[in-house]
Amino acid sequence: MSIRIYDVYLNRRNDLLVVPRGYPVPSELGESWSKRKRVRAVSEVIREQVEQRGYYRRRSCELMNKHRPG
Repeated sequence: MSIRIYDVYLNRRNDLLVVPRGYPVPSELGESWSKRKRVRAVSEVIREQVEQRGYYRRRSCELMNKHRPG
C-alpha cells in the first residue's frame, strides 16, 4: 500500500478543495485558491472522490446546512 499525500486549499468563501500532492487546481474551479496544508490522511469519502474525479470539493454552505438543526 502506497502512502498518498494530498494538498488542501481554501478559497475566499472557505470552500474546501483536496487534490493529490503536486496536482494543479482544476481549471474548471477557476477561483483563487490558497494552499493551506499538506495531509496524509483523509476520509474514505474524500479519497474515493479524488480517485474518481481527480479532486474533492465541498462548499462551505453544504457544511453549514449539514449542521443546521432541522
